[in-house]
Amino acid sequence: MKQLFAFETKTDYDKYEAVTHRFQARLDEYQTILQEKYQLIDVPKGIVWTSAELATTVFSDIPIPAFTNKDLIYISPDVAEWRTLFLSQLDGKDVPHIRAFYETLAEDHVLTIAGHELTHHLDLFVDEFDDEREDGIWFEEGMCEYLPRKYLLSDEAFKRITTIETELVELFQEEYGARSIDQFGSASYAGSLSSIMFDYWRSFLAIHHLIEERYDGDVLRVFEAYRNWHKQGRIVPLSTYFNLQTVRR
Repeated sequence: MKQLFAFETKTDYDKYEAVTHRFQARLDEYQTILQEKYQLIDVPKGIVWTSAELATTVFSDIPIPAFTNKDLIYISPDVAEWRTLFLSQLDGKDVPHIRAFYETLAEDHVLTIAGHELTHHLDLFVDEFDDEREDGIWFEEGMCEYLPRKYLLSDEAFKRITTIETELVELFQEEYGARSIDQFGSASYAGSLSSIMFDYWRSFLAIHHLIEERYDGDVLRVFEAYRNWHKQGRIVPLSTYFNLQTVRR
């Protein structure tokens, strides 16, 4: 992928030059893994490094400064901006250890967000970018959370984010838990950030459970089951394998 830079000033470019090059080197390694193991065939033409403001007001109107389309990935490399964003998803709830986690969020976690966007391009997913997705969205989003975290984070960091997001699901269960995971995105871009992220947390935990508990760590077997259900013309029923409220750290 080509690296493209969309900043309003050279000062901004200079500020992020080092981190974007670090990210790109790691993303190249992750891209190779996806190509060798997970059918990444049509690689995006480039990744656009930009500010959170431009990502959410000029290039799109979604409130999260990372997204992809068929040709390009857009993302802010600003770790401080991501820390602020993730802190806002707590909606003022008093959880000091989670707040401390996001206040000191490591650079690698921002890297996994770029990896998330790249993972959307796998041919293993049934839906294409031009398709109108009506079911099983949680599966793709959850897998796009799981794979980059598994490959780009240390084992300790992977376990930590799993614990944090398990706690966040529990924390917001009363507010958002009534809707099915199959309704992924029903609150997206319409409510609070926590309402949006609740679906991502649950989807990651669902994929984590399926891969590591139900399928003995075999990612490709989970993909095979997912594709088989689609071939049968059924809404992906993977979420019926377990009750998400029972997923615990």
